[in-house]
Amino acid sequence: MTQRITKSLAVLAAAGALAVQAQDKQLVLDGSTTVGPIAKAFAEYHMGLNKGVNITVSESGSGNGAKSLVNGACDIACLSRGMKDKEFAAAAAKGIQPCPHVVALDGLAVIVHPSNPVRAFSTEQVRDIYLGKYTNWKQLGGPDRAIVVVTRDTNSGTFETFEGLVMAKGKITQGAEVVGSNGAVRARVAGTPGAIGYVGLGFVDNQVKALDIDGVTPDTDTIITGKYPIARPLYLYTNGYPKLGSLAHAFCTLHLTKKGQEIIESIGFVPTTRY
Repeated sequence: MTQRITKSLAVLAAAGALAVQAQDKQLVLDGSTTVGPIAKAFAEYHMGLNKGVNITVSESGSGNGAKSLVNGACDIACLSRGMKDKEFAAAAAKGIQPCPHVVALDGLAVIVHPSNPVRAFSTEQVRDIYLGKYTNWKQLGGPDRAIVVVTRDTNSGTFETFEGLVMAKGKITQGAEVVGSNGAVRARVAGTPGAIGYVGLGFVDNQVKALDIDGVTPDTDTIITGKYPIARPLYLYTNGYPKLGSLAHAFCTLHLTKKGQEIIESIGFVPTTRY
């Protein structure tokens, strides 16, 4: 039964992607810098497929994406965490009905400079670094070099996921550097031999090294099976379920198609479907 439902949704998604309504030519998205690459790739696909379609994607953070949806400033909010109770309450007060679409899965990779010999940590060790209990890599089997702790701003869904799954209510050290995006974390770690940071899986490249956590490597298989301990779903939120045949519907269901899966995999994230 579940397979039949999934296949039916995929057929509807494919049909929607091929032919959006003539009067339905514009979408505005805002939110997560993690979901941003997926949203931009989906936008490029739909604009290439449908003449005259205009889709804009802003990356102001998950919190601002939720606010934009509640305030009617965007059609689709991109969030790297689920909407909070207070955001649902604010939406209800304005007659907005947030509808979640899990567009992909993601693992937060803990990254260091490629020259760092450290290859694996426990979740507790990562937590202790971010609490400020460790300040030099030699305390953890690395070189005699100060640890540069890099974190995200509190408006980030990536920060909230890390806080919830790693920090166990502990407060990140005040000495941590705060940056505004996954790309900024990657750039800081790539250019700083003593740095450590965390990013969405799609932001890991050969400029940084992702560590095994609790003996598990962050990759597609370990994330989709739930073995990797720092994992999460990625969301698109709309005001109610999109009208069938609309551009919003085509956009929010593209991940259910083979093409959507290919796009998500090519960016480095984990699709919700396997064809």
